Amino acid sequence: MNAPGSRMVERQGWWKAHRFLLLRRISQLSILALFFAGSHLGITLLQGNLSSSLLLETVPLSDPFVLAQLLASGHWPELSALIGGLLVIGFYALVGGRSYCSWVCPVNPVTDLAAWLRRKLGLVKTTQLSPQLRYWILACSLILPLFTGYIVWELVNPVSLLQRGLIFGISAGWSLIAAIFLFDLFITQRGWCRHLCPMGAFYSLIGKVSLVRITTPGRQRCDDCMDCYKVCPEPQILKPVLKPNKDPLTGAAETAPVIIASTCTNCSRCIDVCAEDVFKFGNRFATEVERTQ
Repeated sequence: MNAPGSRMVERQGWWKAHRFLLLRRISQLSILALFFAGSHLGITLLQGNLSSSLLLETVPLSDPFVLAQLLASGHWPELSALIGGLLVIGFYALVGGRSYCSWVCPVNPVTDLAAWLRRKLGLVKTTQLSPQLRYWILACSLILPLFTGYIVWELVNPVSLLQRGLIFGISAGWSLIAAIFLFDLFITQRGWCRHLCPMGAFYSLIGKVSLVRITTPGRQRCDDCMDCYKVCPEPQILKPVLKPNKDPLTGAAETAPVIIASTCTNCSRCIDVCAEDVFKFGNRFATEVERTQ
């Protein structure tokens, strides 16, 4: 069985088949490197952490999920933190809420590695979990502070624990990261990001209004190779745009060829691996003519 993207490599070269994957890794590593430089080297381009940071010693940036938990715990954040949260919400409302998951989150390479190993090892058995489970965990993470007065989720948040481990050498979270890797590898395919992570659920809510979307202007060229399904962290979002239902009277597609689902991470792997150039970046307001050119 050919690896996903192998035909893309043959037709357009290795770079075209991996360009967005590499750009994502550069983005993730660069953000960690900037935080490291701000903490250890005195380079103040980006200071703090993913929960709360300062860009260029001037612009505050705050994780709105952390702010929501803080407000639920009965604590009112400083004005700069609120401004930082609004800036982050505005940014992800533009580029896609779950772009955070694929372009920023340091846990993403861990889960991507587990998914890659699953394919290499031919592990197809997976435990079925509801994608709605992450929203229940999100609700619990916002309800618990109401009763405890603490931001409970941040005590076990793998994203925060991994960043602290990589930048400050704190080892408390490594066992949790290993557990997520093994869970994704042997128990449930894409289990953490697709079914459990409340941060992904929170950012998907922001993504409901986002402008930047993956579109399928070349879907008439789709040859059902399934490469995009194999690499997509949320493969259920692909069918409506690739094989939409037809109106029984007019024969027209009932859905437009643009991925509106807010669970899309804009990771762009579908663009990378598709040898038929079905997928491209676009926007949610593109006209039908623009999409099919």
